Amino acid sequence: MRIGELASRAGVSVRSLRYYEEQGLLTSTRSASGQRHYTDHEVERVVFIQRLFAAGLSSRTIAELLPCVDSPSEENSDAALERMAQEHDRLSERIAELVRTRDALAGLMDMARVHRQRLQPVVAD
Repeated sequence: MRIGELASRAGVSVRSLRYYEEQGLLTSTRSASGQRHYTDHEVERVVFIQRLFAAGLSSRTIAELLPCVDSPSEENSDAALERMAQEHDRLSERIAELVRTRDALAGLMDMARVHRQRLQPVVAD
């Protein structure tokens, strides 16, 4: 199938597919005129790549995980699990950092509300 059909079947843009090829995540064969051609297998691969991106992984990390898919073995599976664990830890730290930032902002908002209330004129009865 050609790139447009793969994009349609996988639910991604043609631009995304070209990016995946640039990053080494996807390969195609080329016709004599240079058109990309894919097999049905690439539909599943693109959907899988999309799931990895949705999980917050970078294209570099995804490239590190794909050997587990392309050449399943205990060694590749162990390496993929270790890499995913590292990414999980990285995301957990990022979440903790965002929570600290959110809490700091909430404190500043509380201070601003108190300050705002002090600016209101006192109404005498």
